[in-house]
Amino acid sequence: MKRIKVRFSLQRGENYMKWRVIGSDGIVTYYNPCDVQLIMKGCTLRNNKKMATKIFNGESTKVVCAWILCDSLEIRHSDFVKESNFKIKYNPKVAPNWTFLGEDIDDRDVSYIVSVDYKLCIDLILDAARMGEYYIKRMYYL
Repeated sequence: MKRIKVRFSLQRGENYMKWRVIGSDGIVTYYNPCDVQLIMKGCTLRNNKKMATKIFNGESTKVVCAWILCDSLEIRHSDFVKESNFKIKYNPKVAPNWTFLGEDIDDRDVSYIVSVDYKLCIDLILDAARMGEYYIKRMYYL
């Protein structure tokens, strides 16, 4: 079965700064981060490292280079999940990869990702342990 693809749209126009979702059927839908919450399950963090490195080095700008593949997606319009302190981030101008606590987590499997406005949060119990013992130790010393 084809997985669902989620990314953030930075293309100018009516869908600027919205979540872009390509369903397993290929249908593209855009969601305003302030109006909905995306709950993604069975996720993989993907990145085109070559393009991200060009952006990081100032050789390119605004090229699609990161997305999340997920097995299922729930769109909530109310009853939002609260924001967690454990956020995954992607900004190729800062680092050419997905990051969690400053560490590269490209191509990692994450069981549960929740959007909170423009942020992406994970569940400490479900996913931090999957990212390695290093992260667990580091979290306890924050």
